[in-house]
Amino acid sequence: MVSRAERSAFADWWWTVDRWLLSGLAALMVFGIVLTMAGSPPVAERLGLSTFHFVNRQVIYLSVAASVLIGCSFLPPRWVRRIALLMYVVGMGLVVGALLYGIEVKGARRWIFGIQPSEFVKPAFVVLAAWAFSEGARRRDVPGTMLAVFLLPITVLPLIMQPDIGQTILISIVWASLFFMAGLHWIWVASIGGIGVTGVFFAYRFVPHVRLRIEKFLDPGNGGTTPGDTFQVDTAMESFISGGWFGKGPGEGTMKRILPDSHTDFIFAVTGEEFGVLFCMVIAAVFAMIVLRGLMVASRNEDPFCRFAAAGLVMLFGVQSAINMAVNLHLMPAKGMTLPFISYGGSSLISLAIGMGFLISVTRRRPRAEISRPVSRS
Repeated sequence: MVSRAERSAFADWWWTVDRWLLSGLAALMVFGIVLTMAGSPPVAERLGLSTFHFVNRQVIYLSVAASVLIGCSFLPPRWVRRIALLMYVVGMGLVVGALLYGIEVKGARRWIFGIQPSEFVKPAFVVLAAWAFSEGARRRDVPGTMLAVFLLPITVLPLIMQPDIGQTILISIVWASLFFMAGLHWIWVASIGGIGVTGVFFAYRFVPHVRLRIEKFLDPGNGGTTPGDTFQVDTAMESFISGGWFGKGPGEGTMKRILPDSHTDFIFAVTGEEFGVLFCMVIAAVFAMIVLRGLMVASRNEDPFCRFAAAGLVMLFGVQSAINMAVNLHLMPAKGMTLPFISYGGSSLISLAIGMGFLISVTRRRPRAEISRPVSRS
């Protein structure tokens, strides 16, 4: 145990960090290793790799992610802003680079140099938007709200061009939530909602793969252009049904052998078959606990930036989790979005670790003198 009288950096961190959030994130990482062991071996065998290829890499990724998360949680708020700004500039540069020189995967150019830069743009964008909204709400001489409004289109337009509609929707939802938190008039809220609906309509009208996914969701029998277009979603639903309440047992699932993305986008379906619906509910409860705890801690924070940043980061985490689980349960069209800290992945895990490290940082209990430090020094 660390003594309260100890004045080391670790002791200061331990007694100011929110240990409920930390425990919830640690539980998800443990679940991630166990469920990757359940879902990834059939995929590795189909690709001619060693049985535990993805498991071994997931352990490495999670080890790095845990280190990054802890390291970011030590940062003071002013360094969170600085690093977020650097991440955003570099990340958007790589997003544009991926458009021009990236590798095309499934009709989209999202990867360059072995990473998906849009994953790193997400937490940086949320922090910068929170900074702009908080300054606009606190100081009338700073055009923070206008900067936040300008930040959204310059972020989502390159993502739409990739195209990456899922990330665009996720970022827009979080941005709109922060906009609402800033206390702006209901007319603005209604206008943003109207713009969002219009954007979805134009995406459906002019982006072929978006139209195809929506049609497959609304009419699985006739929405696709070829037989088997809804294969993954149909198989995922069969996984939940065959698993029942208590599951078939670890390693006993059969649907994962024919489910192409059983270790990434559809790992929640593998969980349902092998561990049962009850265990899926436990995982959903852990996600809900993290989101509710983060929002509760954010509401108590006296610093406007920390309050906005914490709320935005935890909403980013929660909405992404909800989208993945909803797709697995066929409650919304497929988005190609991972389940945080559980799905296999490199870019996704590290970017999530950065975002949650920022969250732990801005929710730490700090002296009032540090909270009221002038922004000009940040």
